[in-house]
Amino acid sequence: MSTTNTINNNRPLIIAGILLGLGQAGFFDGIFFHQLLQWHHMFTNIESGNTVAGLELNTLGDGLFHVFDWIMTLAGIITLWLAVKRNDVLLSTSVLIGAFCIGAGMFNVVEGILSHHIFQIHHVKPGAHQLAWDLSFIGAGILSIAVGWFILNRNKPSNIVSD
Repeated sequence: MSTTNTINNNRPLIIAGILLGLGQAGFFDGIFFHQLLQWHHMFTNIESGNTVAGLELNTLGDGLFHVFDWIMTLAGIITLWLAVKRNDVLLSTSVLIGAFCIGAGMFNVVEGILSHHIFQIHHVKPGAHQLAWDLSFIGAGILSIAVGWFILNRNKPSNIVSD
């Protein structure tokens, strides 16, 4: 008698990758654009960092932003840990990397649309060509999502294992 086990549950791995991508893209944005280049801070359009009150508000905003990034990364690590312990999850590097790219791209698209356009709390690089910088940020996110989707779907293996 033959039994068939399906080991093709990629969902936990995809969720872990998306969460890790969201968190790490946020950390990259905060560290690179906010701290190293100092192009903007979380609330640059609300209160300039040129005053003590503005610096305090922007430091608080950046801190809250990093708390969000930390929570997403921690949730991704926990989800990944739980996924690798399950017998029904097919572990795949390309699935994890593809989902990570999708999550990172989602960060850029959502944060770019909300922060730069809808709420206008800051722009990627205020001043000359600010719209181009903001749209490029969203475009990079769309490209990352497309690359992730391609990686995630390029090798659809047969996931049925027969005993």
